[in-house]
Amino acid sequence: MSNQLEFRHFKYFLAVAKELHFRKAADILFISQPGLSRQIKQMEEDLGVKLFIRNNRKVELTQAGKYLQNELNRFFKQLDDTLYHAKLLHQGMKGRLHLAYVGSAMYRLIPDLLLKFRENNSGVLINLKEMDNKMQILALQNGEIDIGFVRLERVPKGLSTQSATEETFSLVLPEKHPVNSVNFENIAQLRNENFILFDASYSESYYEKVMQIFDDNGFYPNVSHSTVNASSIYRLVENNFGISIVPTSLKYGYNFKVKFIELKNITQRTALKIVWNNKNSNPVLLSFLKII
Repeated sequence: MSNQLEFRHFKYFLAVAKELHFRKAADILFISQPGLSRQIKQMEEDLGVKLFIRNNRKVELTQAGKYLQNELNRFFKQLDDTLYHAKLLHQGMKGRLHLAYVGSAMYRLIPDLLLKFRENNSGVLINLKEMDNKMQILALQNGEIDIGFVRLERVPKGLSTQSATEETFSLVLPEKHPVNSVNFENIAQLRNENFILFDASYSESYYEKVMQIFDDNGFYPNVSHSTVNASSIYRLVENNFGISIVPTSLKYGYNFKVKFIELKNITQRTALKIVWNNKNSNPVLLSFLKII
């Protein structure tokens, strides 16, 4: 790094890179627009790199500018985490863990893991947040969370996974539906029903696995509604808009007028996986992985 560059230059650069407007960035930074322009120009000269394409109508990042923006955002996020971790240590805490999960992981798996973790790791601040599969992957790549619980078959390069549980699927029917656990034979009995399923955006691999269930039973379902929220599925089923198929663990924690029939005799299973970023150096994460 050039001896002429200081941290303020990076702060100035990130503000302009975010706003793509020098005046707006200058207002946010509480400096003059000409002063900000000079600082950015000095930064480009010291680096020997053009970071912005400027014209009368708009400001754009160059390829080098986009790369620098991504790397600096990642660097400052890691720096903030490091400083916060030091503050926690000063206060007598051992650290912090950001944990995200899909809803079905909270009913049994995560509480059990947290209880085991706390046996030998008291003094750790754990932040919990429910997020869908895709948001968890982005958050892991951006360093916003430390560990995720997802229903995905594959994850991008740089992330590691470990299977946590594998479970059956269950049918979800209105409470008064004529099919029950006694007279149920197979999914083909329900070929004329409307189905309410998790949207493919929830997890493409999960959606494909559910479709395989229908393929094995010789029909393509009439999908009348799709959502990424289990409670929305149950509310629709309860009101006779259709029936559904969900991971069996999702029958816990809800209070709707629906019933479940576990599909024990089909080959398909859904896996809940733990995923983390290989570059994450949070020592609390390493401690958490040891108990899995």
